[in-house]
Amino acid sequence: MNNCSDDGNDHVNIPFVSIYSFITVVGLILNLIALVVFRNNGKSRSHTVTYMTNLACADLLLILTLPMRIYYHLGFSGLPQKMCNMLGLVLKANMYSSIFLLTSICSDRCLAITYPMSARVQGIRKKARWICLGIWLLTFGASVPIYFLKKEEEIQTNCFDSQPLIAIQPFVVFPTLFVGFGIPLVIMLICSWCLVRAVQRSTVAQTDLVDSSKISKMIAASLFIFLISFLPYHAALLVLSLNRHHITCSMTVAYRYSLLVACFNTVLDPVAYYFTTDTFRRKMDMGACWKLLPLNSHSSDLNRRMRAQEDS
Repeated sequence: MNNCSDDGNDHVNIPFVSIYSFITVVGLILNLIALVVFRNNGKSRSHTVTYMTNLACADLLLILTLPMRIYYHLGFSGLPQKMCNMLGLVLKANMYSSIFLLTSICSDRCLAITYPMSARVQGIRKKARWICLGIWLLTFGASVPIYFLKKEEEIQTNCFDSQPLIAIQPFVVFPTLFVGFGIPLVIMLICSWCLVRAVQRSTVAQTDLVDSSKISKMIAASLFIFLISFLPYHAALLVLSLNRHHITCSMTVAYRYSLLVACFNTVLDPVAYYFTTDTFRRKMDMGACWKLLPLNSHSSDLNRRMRAQEDS
């Protein structure tokens, strides 16, 4: 396999250092602000807020693995490979936690808007905490065995430039692509389609009582963030798997950059909170980041159905 020695750790890798540093600083600040807003929210037991709180935690855990990547790409060698592997495991586990939590948020919004009066649906939505717990158990439970599957002869010495030897094996990569990306993508597409139909068919949506364009923007933003963040990584993983016996340097470099793009999701998620969540935006506007105090707000009857995923 080509190790791309010209892209090794003997010199400063400026693109990786710059982007990882940006993600670390900006992502850390935005996600901490998000957690404070959710914590100070008088309706913090909202189902959607439960998912968003867990998503912010997953993003923060991922961000905490990035300083060592910055250190490595600054040209410092000698990092223990086991530590590199462990940090890689934590990063991947939290990346898939983010994928499943984003899918859960989209599904919760869809159920709240499409079936606002269904007792059975409301019962399902009330299980948000248990769903989040299941997501954490699934992502870490599926990632840990991959870490221990690595044989000693497969452990490389180039830390974060190591190729994902186990992850690109057919018995790992295809379940990962199907369960970790394919199913969530299909669910998000179906939920987005249902949301659009629900808005179009609603008699309220034909009046000025509901901002239909806002719902469209919310759907578009969710799908855009999901695809731009995770499609390149899984496409690169598939290419590496299909060519695992003849991996070129360009394939390896593409994989590393796709992982970098996936990490950028930790910055995009808080931005999505602001533009698609009324509660978050109201508190950010009034709190001005450093004065994040609860705001006694009144819910609008006109947009209640569109906010059901936040205020129920």
